[in-house]
Amino acid sequence: MSAENTDTTMTTTRVALVTGASRGIGRATAHRLARDCGHVILAARDVTQVREAADRINREGRSASALRLDVTDDASVRAAADHVAARFGHLDVLVNNAGVLPEATHPDPAEVVDVGMFRQTFDTNLFGAVAVLEAFLPLLRTSRAGRIVNVTSTMGSLTDQTDPGSPYYGTVVPAYQSSKAALNNVTIALAKSLTGTSLKVTSVCPGFVQTDLTPTSREQAPLTAEQAAEVVHRAATLPADAPSGTFVDAQGTVPW
Repeated sequence: MSAENTDTTMTTTRVALVTGASRGIGRATAHRLARDCGHVILAARDVTQVREAADRINREGRSASALRLDVTDDASVRAAADHVAARFGHLDVLVNNAGVLPEATHPDPAEVVDVGMFRQTFDTNLFGAVAVLEAFLPLLRTSRAGRIVNVTSTMGSLTDQTDPGSPYYGTVVPAYQSSKAALNNVTIALAKSLTGTSLKVTSVCPGFVQTDLTPTSREQAPLTAEQAAEVVHRAATLPADAPSGTFVDAQGTVPW
């Protein structure tokens, strides 16, 4: 495990952690959260890339560090959680952003239901997110106002997938869509289990964003990563009277 800025223990600082923070929405979200949180941890498999992003935040006068975290590797997830526990003793914001969309570049799927594609996609988008949640929940429970954001997609909405009027109706990427639908279900279950606590859980669709995951030409996407980060940020900083267990995008509620 690699990390930066580990010389200072900040047990009272409001701490946020963003997975998949080496680029795109994750990187932009970490940069946005750095304005509000005392410290932001940028986590990704490639620690070199997140170290560069963390250094930029630090040069701007805010506080950030880089952490190696491969959501598909249980040992990496546990080591990351142990590091955060040892350095901070708590976690206030967790943004489950790491995700893949291999169907966008897969040249010749065996069928629309390609089991290999499903396993590859679910390993990151669902099982990786659940592994992170399991490892970091004890730290989130110590926060006075913990917030969990699962970055999903309107394409994971069953209502949207069956609506011929939806702009995404013609997009058929079943492994990705079902992985996000499953993660939405995790949001609901987790919110129910945390009823009566100060923790809030939200599924967020950041929109059609100019990132490497864009299933068509990224230039067709109307939103920048910085614009998409705003809706993620709102969910990560929900007020105390906001509901938990919702699915939202920039316009408001997304139907499940």
